[in-house]
Amino acid sequence: MRKQLEDLRRLMKDEGIDAYIIPTADFHGSEYVNEYFKCREFVSGFTGSAGTLLVTSQWAGLWTDGRYFLQAEDQLSGSGIQLMREREPGVPSIDEFLKKEIPQGSCLGFDGRVVSYREAQGYEEHFKIRWDIDLAGRIWDTWTGQERPEFCPSPIYDIPLSVTGESADSKLNRVRQAMKEKGADMHLMTSLEEIAWLYNLRGNDVEHTPVFYAFAIIGSQTERLYVLDEGFISDAERKTKADFPETTNILPYYKVFDDLKNLSAGKLLLSEERISYAMAKCLPETVEIIDDANPAELMKAIKNRTEISCTKQAHIKDGAAVTQFIYWIKNAVVQGAKPASDAEGKLTAADCDGLTEAYAADYLLEFRHRQKGFRDLSFATIAAYGSNGAIVHYSPEQETCAELKPEGFLLLDSGGQYDEGTTDITRTIALGPLTEEMKTNYTLVLKSHIALASARFPEGTTGAQLDKIARKPLYDAGLDFNHGTGHGVGHLLSVHEGPNKISPLGGSSIIREGMITSDEPGLYLTGQYGIRLENEILCVRGEGGMLEFEPITWCPWERKAIMPEMLTETEKSWLNNYHRKVYEKLQPLLDEETADWLKTQTEIIY
Repeated sequence: MRKQLEDLRRLMKDEGIDAYIIPTADFHGSEYVNEYFKCREFVSGFTGSAGTLLVTSQWAGLWTDGRYFLQAEDQLSGSGIQLMREREPGVPSIDEFLKKEIPQGSCLGFDGRVVSYREAQGYEEHFKIRWDIDLAGRIWDTWTGQERPEFCPSPIYDIPLSVTGESADSKLNRVRQAMKEKGADMHLMTSLEEIAWLYNLRGNDVEHTPVFYAFAIIGSQTERLYVLDEGFISDAERKTKADFPETTNILPYYKVFDDLKNLSAGKLLLSEERISYAMAKCLPETVEIIDDANPAELMKAIKNRTEISCTKQAHIKDGAAVTQFIYWIKNAVVQGAKPASDAEGKLTAADCDGLTEAYAADYLLEFRHRQKGFRDLSFATIAAYGSNGAIVHYSPEQETCAELKPEGFLLLDSGGQYDEGTTDITRTIALGPLTEEMKTNYTLVLKSHIALASARFPEGTTGAQLDKIARKPLYDAGLDFNHGTGHGVGHLLSVHEGPNKISPLGGSSIIREGMITSDEPGLYLTGQYGIRLENEILCVRGEGGMLEFEPITWCPWERKAIMPEMLTETEKSWLNNYHRKVYEKLQPLLDEETADWLKTQTEIIY
């Protein structure tokens, strides 16, 4: 059993708490968080990006989704924490478990700053609530073996109109118009991505996601922006920037809690799903809550012409980097050597130790660094060889990762942050001979990818409806995968954004013109291999007013794994047209040797 779990239970007993919840979140309900907020990881040992830990005096369980079942099973082994597989038959939700297993009137504890108001409201009728106590943080602060990271800001910087395509003043006016339509006098914004989008500002407070910790209160005439970066608060030059609104007052980050307590009577627009319980408790009774989505969320998801043009440029650069890597890794693995640099800095296969997943991830980063305007990864690279590919969000560790061999599949899911935009791409690469089953399964996943990429649909179509189209080729073969088919992608922001998603859980999420979403079906055979094929796709208006998708990711598919006889003529036409464009767009950015190889990989498939 983990010592952190034992320490937590001792604190719970001292405080009279019967059950304690530790989610994966920060003060803003973010999916990706600063190291300071990784309390659930610290206590449980599970490193996935999604999961909630529930601890009682005698039992502990961690809820996570299908992307992490294999990883969580491994990391929780021997910890004293039971894996609760979300949405699997017979597995209750946290809410259901609590109401069934914990007696009514018991004391339920959590840090109210990282639990949403909507979630916590569901507990109030059944339990006594202690929301003003961060027990996990107290353990971390006193734990002698591991020091808690500091919660300190990165510098805030602006991005130009040539990339954003719209001024902050214009965006604020649109938000105010939406507030007026909803009858709101004020609007509380807590989402880091939406605040960064609204002000055309970025930071580095979260790894690989260029956001900064901030809150905003938008009024009918003025705004208050609360930031952690004190240098930005005191920067006398910031208001001379053409794109910074004169109506915005910049204030210290934590002052927002006092200002909320002193809000004037009126109607406040906020999302109860995104605001924390602690923030909601600050609001005076004279403030009427209008619970609705942040208007900036949808505005941000529908990209303008400038954003679309810029992100297309980013994807061409990124496609060139990934293509160069694929050609290089195939040769390096055949030679059975670890990568090194020659005198000119060119990546080679040197006579040294074997090539591993972690080395592969590192050297893909090097290829991206060669592209002009590359800033950072958009998430930690997933380089999963062989059976590790069946772990959907596997992350290689230098000391323990697998060595690549000239056989089987390497699943590579990665992305970059460029001056022009954010990318996300997955390719499953044949490093050597494949079995007939591997080829069949690869082609089935490709058919699923093409099914979504080729879809034509009327306005009002939801992500859940499109998800069924994507899965049909796999369903027909008696197969499926345990994750969503697509997620929204930000513009120089988070690689995962809403409201657009293509998933059985897509619900009422409507896919609209101008949205950029991923298309990433997969297939995972535990203990054997995994396959995932991902492009980003742009929703555009086609002939007759119907909506359709345009691919904006450019990189060849694995030719050795495709079984042409399994493809329809329509699918072959899509595939050949896509490959023709891959060569046209990438060839100018490649060296002659790689371009020659790419030409053979994109030849017509009959």
